Amino acid sequence: MDATSARSAPQGATGGRAVWSRDFALFFTARAVARLGDTMLPVALAAGLLQHGYGAGAVGLAMAATAAAFAGLVVFGGVLADRFSTRRLMIGADLVRLGTQSLAAALFFSGHVVLWQICAIGFVNGVAGAVFQPGVASTVPRLSSDVQGANGAIRVAESAAQLAGPAVAGLLVGFASPGGVFAAHATTYALSALCLLLLRLPPPAPGSRAVSGRGSRAFRADLVQGWREFRARRWLWSVIAVWCVYMIAVWGPTVPLVAAEVVQEHGARAYGLVNSALGAGTVVGGLLALRLRPRRMLRAGAIALVGFAAFPASVGAGLDVPVMAAGAAVAGAGMSFWGVMWATSVQTQVPPDVLNRIHAYDVAGSLAMMPVGQALAGPAASALGADHVLLVAGATSFAVCAALLLIPAVRGLVRVDTLTAPTAGTVTGTATGTPGPARTAAAEPSRTRER
Repeated sequence: MDATSARSAPQGATGGRAVWSRDFALFFTARAVARLGDTMLPVALAAGLLQHGYGAGAVGLAMAATAAAFAGLVVFGGVLADRFSTRRLMIGADLVRLGTQSLAAALFFSGHVVLWQICAIGFVNGVAGAVFQPGVASTVPRLSSDVQGANGAIRVAESAAQLAGPAVAGLLVGFASPGGVFAAHATTYALSALCLLLLRLPPPAPGSRAVSGRGSRAFRADLVQGWREFRARRWLWSVIAVWCVYMIAVWGPTVPLVAAEVVQEHGARAYGLVNSALGAGTVVGGLLALRLRPRRMLRAGAIALVGFAAFPASVGAGLDVPVMAAGAAVAGAGMSFWGVMWATSVQTQVPPDVLNRIHAYDVAGSLAMMPVGQALAGPAASALGADHVLLVAGATSFAVCAALLLIPAVRGLVRVDTLTAPTAGTVTGTATGTPGPARTAAAEPSRTRER
């Protein structure tokens, strides 16, 4: 089956590409290995910088350099991904990070560690990540017609890697050195680049490279077009707007305050157990997303997301460690299930010619308010008490899910693969940007134009 005919079938139809093809397995491996390396990095930075006389502030600064570069430049990476080969961009980004992490390993092995150099390496890694990430959105639908199944499988692998990464990093620090962790991290990027190099992507759908020309003016025009397309989809920008509140009031304060409260009250082992339960829950959520196929995906995802309230609320209420671990597991499952529903909706509802740019706006908008929430967590805990802030975060989590369900464009969005199959010789809106018969009601007016 050629690429055009494969995209002509509804997502998940039996005539489409199965999830587990050779090429998807390569992409799956690349994502899992890279995620394993990324979860090793905080341990390596903390152990390495503290060992060389730097404090916790230096660790935060080094991590912030990567986050700032990524968040600030990912939108531009989306334009590049819509203009050039996403596979080549991702391979290039992996090779850059292979070089930077190899350099970091050499610095730590030599014992000559200077903070500004580590921050500069982190900044370059953030730039490479901003180039890499937007292409992920358009790669998944090109590799599998069962986009939800593919996203669920990737989510399970990334969650398992997130569980294993810190443990592997701890062993490497204990038996080797922080430099060994950086060397292992560099190896994960080499393996990811190799998998992507062996990957054979089908050609993009006709019109999916609809860029406006060369030069800085054309680049700016593509950037503006991406913003217009993002703004034209009410379900899309509504979720991001609500998510900004979620990051400030729920996720931002939950991560640091849960760590502080559990460690202070029950010790580091208890926090490790709670954190492991959270990771195990994300695996379960990914497995559920592989099996459950709700017709209105965002509505189902928003309902599942209610479970996240159990995490901050159980810690804020001062419950026993097993109860907090159970709450964390429920939270991880809900968050993971929502993540698959959201990613699949974006990848199947957005036309290919703007998908990478819209995914970049999605990522930037989703992450923009997280540092604000983290920065406000300390002052809020000082003023109200950490337990009260966590209880408020749990209550706000309910309010956020209710807000998502109250938005008609969000709760009423119908999944693409429930649409009527096209007749022979036609191409659905998934390939061209033109809504199919049942999709028209959920689509925004701008999406009805031919591309």
